Amino acid sequence: MFAFLIRHSLLFMFLAAILGFLLPSLSLTIFPFLSYVLFSLMTLTLLGIKQNALILRLRDKKIWGYALLHAVFYMLFIGAIGWLFSANASLQLAMVSVAATGSLFATPAIVRALGFDSVEAMAMTIATTLFLPVVIFITLLFYQGDSVHLDLVAYFLRLVIFVFGPMAFSFVVHTFAPREALDRMLLKISPYTILLVFVFPFGLIGSFRVLYNTDPMAALNYLLIATGLCVLFFFVSLAMYWRSGKEMALIAAITSGNRNVLLTYSIAGALLGPAFLPLAGALQLPTSLLPIMTRWLNKRL
Repeated sequence: MFAFLIRHSLLFMFLAAILGFLLPSLSLTIFPFLSYVLFSLMTLTLLGIKQNALILRLRDKKIWGYALLHAVFYMLFIGAIGWLFSANASLQLAMVSVAATGSLFATPAIVRALGFDSVEAMAMTIATTLFLPVVIFITLLFYQGDSVHLDLVAYFLRLVIFVFGPMAFSFVVHTFAPREALDRMLLKISPYTILLVFVFPFGLIGSFRVLYNTDPMAALNYLLIATGLCVLFFFVSLAMYWRSGKEMALIAAITSGNRNVLLTYSIAGALLGPAFLPLAGALQLPTSLLPIMTRWLNKRL
């Protein structure tokens, strides 16, 4: 059974989002526990990556150049689009906040499932996460003005827990555990990390279903906006990194499309406005389709 789920994991990510939409009560019940799943996923993913290789990638200027594209460029670009089409302030804030959000910590597991370099994706994920406190503060300052009281202490605490904590744990394990025994253990458990990814679309889509129940047309608009954002992030990054090779372009594209809206909401909470959680929920449908589209593009290209 597990082998079947792992083999078709990319499809089951999308089915998990559909199931969460059909079971909103269960989805909303799971939502508060997603941060624990996030920590577990990061720890298992980092255990399977050599820390020296990851640190070496983080020293590469190209990683930080990508982080600028992922956060700053898209934040300004989406803000300009919202202003141009005179979207309401709450929706503009939600859209720009999504654009400022770092990459989903599940991205390396997804990239590994696609057969690409998960270390590169992990370095990109960490770099975009480190940019998050700056770009989200600028976003909130612009849209919320003097009412902004961003809890940076809480953010850095979560940064330690979700990034440096798993990295330190992984470093200790790699340093003291017998190499052969560790490799055998990782070989057995690494494929199952993708199963944890299913929980995110299932648990995040509940807020979108609540909007759908109260205003179906508004929910449809949010879904169209969410799809537009994912498509924009994906194909602009694909085009900008195409000269770096097909694999690098696809890694940049899938990393851009995956957005860690859960971490952003954990940092800023109600300051993100009432439109953020429904938009974050709507994002789960197109986001969960991105790996399938990426696999198809990889075969065609």
